[in-house]
Amino acid sequence: MSSEVDSDFQTTNPELSTALWSPDPSLPMVDSQLDEFPTEDSEMSFFDHLEELRQRIFYGIIAVAIGALGCFVYAKQIVQVLEIPAAGIKFLQLAPGEYFFVSVKVAGYCGLLVASPVVLYQVIQFVIPGLTKRERQLVLPVVMGSSVLFVGGIAFAYYLLIPAALNFLIGYGADVVEQAWSIDRYFEFVLVLLFATGLLFELPVVQILLSLLGILSSKLMLSAWQSVVVGSMVVGAIVTPSTDPLTQSLLAGAVLALYFGGIGVVKLLGK
Repeated sequence: MSSEVDSDFQTTNPELSTALWSPDPSLPMVDSQLDEFPTEDSEMSFFDHLEELRQRIFYGIIAVAIGALGCFVYAKQIVQVLEIPAAGIKFLQLAPGEYFFVSVKVAGYCGLLVASPVVLYQVIQFVIPGLTKRERQLVLPVVMGSSVLFVGGIAFAYYLLIPAALNFLIGYGADVVEQAWSIDRYFEFVLVLLFATGLLFELPVVQILLSLLGILSSKLMLSAWQSVVVGSMVVGAIVTPSTDPLTQSLLAGAVLALYFGGIGVVKLLGK
């Protein structure tokens, strides 16, 4: 009886029947469609992938080299900005050409930072053909989130960690030794702390990716909070070159805040 009614309905209402039974392109894709690979991406051989990887790496190196060269032109101004947290300290050049090599090192780090959008674009272009439609929808949020967190980590280190560490180091020996530092050692201290903190701030992005891949869940992350607390203190002691507890506690606290914030985002995503 039901099949006869459906047949009569399709015969008497062909337009309405077509609208009901045909998929509407304007409607959201079902889950099975999101898990498919786009048909426009043709398969590549192993050697084609190697050739593309070589080209992407070459473009990334060129971008970093151009960025470093541009930053080297303004190396003096960048050095002056990075010296601000150590106000009142006299910097010494203890070997011929030490300041020149410091300028090259600073230009290299800054060039990598300036060229990071190009490097990230090359990585995405290499990886994206192997992603499903669902995974491609995550590319832009992940890229934007990781960029914001990395810059936030550098700002956190510059405005909080470095001044706290320097205040401890300067105050500890103020009555015993005259404060005159090697410019190379100072910038090794500053640059490592800046970029290490920037990388640590990528923790929520890693958590979200692992949850979306089904490797970790918010419940499992939360159950490991005790290990994370101990690990954050160990990371704070390793990353911060100074031995003062304030700097280590600041970094460990930031790592814990990022970790639990990442758990909150994963929970909101239903993972």
